[in-house]
Amino acid sequence: MMLGLACVVAIPLSAHAQSSSPVTAASVAAPGVDSKAADRALRKDVVRALTRTKGLNSTRITVRVKEGAVTLEGSVPEQAEVDLATQAAQSVSGVTSVKNTLAIFGLSGNQ
Repeated sequence: MMLGLACVVAIPLSAHAQSSSPVTAASVAAPGVDSKAADRALRKDVVRALTRTKGLNSTRITVRVKEGAVTLEGSVPEQAEVDLATQAAQSVSGVTSVKNTLAIFGLSGNQ
């Protein structure tokens, strides 16, 4: 009597589509990289708006941006400049909100 040996080969029948675009460092970068670049660009625009605002001394103002939300920190000599800084920041395209934490210090350094 003759025994036959059978060989079974499994072949997967499912196919996976491959993307035609090449994989680059930018395409696998961590989430949020684009938003950080956008925040840096928006910060630059806000700083530019502050420096161009007449009646506002922006040398002691720090601008922080996160996902379009702007925070103004530092100090100015008068309340009117606090208001000007807020208005200038709000006028920049892409700003979603402005949090103004500016302190008022007179030219002599007094509160």
